[in-house]
Amino acid sequence: MEVLEQKLNYKFNNKKLLQNALTHSSYANEVRNGITSNERLEFLGDSVLSIIVAEYLFLHYKNIPEGELTKLRASLVCEKTLCKFSRELELGKFLKLGKGEDKGGGRERDSILADAFEALLAAMYLDGGMEVATKHVLRFVVPEIEDKNQHTFKDYKTALQEIIQRNPEEYVTYVLKGESGPDHDKVFEVEVHLNSNVIGRGKGKNKKQAEQMAAKQALELMGAPI
Repeated sequence: MEVLEQKLNYKFNNKKLLQNALTHSSYANEVRNGITSNERLEFLGDSVLSIIVAEYLFLHYKNIPEGELTKLRASLVCEKTLCKFSRELELGKFLKLGKGEDKGGGRERDSILADAFEALLAAMYLDGGMEVATKHVLRFVVPEIEDKNQHTFKDYKTALQEIIQRNPEEYVTYVLKGESGPDHDKVFEVEVHLNSNVIGRGKGKNKKQAEQMAAKQALELMGAPI
């Protein structure tokens, strides 16, 4: 366990929490003797992970509309991403699995690795508090976000603002030009102005999304990389 703690950069006060986080249901069912699986910790870890990721996105991506934030958060807490994090920790080596599960390749099974990452997070949260849990999660999540930004996710408003700020006398404003559709399915239309000139228009299901699309069009017209 000391090797895993070194990988985590965290030393547990309550080693039983760490042991529990690594115990798969196949092992608990096989050995019994009062041993419990990591399923309850996984349940808690799922919620802890979600709030940490949501708070980080909320605080650091203020111009991104809710719909895009939701998609990004979902991509960060999905099984594919979590098992990637587990493999970085080589978590499979430390899992307690039943004999059948072990022989069947359980140490490399995506679902088991993803669940173990959440269980381990919950154990760290219970043992050291939210600060410890947050530090652990962001160690993996921040690089993942940066990678996704480069490939799929763009904050067009910030990109446009960075370009405009090179000329201090110029400024950008976003003007709501109209909205249409029923209350449950509205479409907003926004113009982005450079000083008094229209340089982009966009539509979206809320004003923030429309502003992002207007900024995207302005960047495209400027020939800026998107």
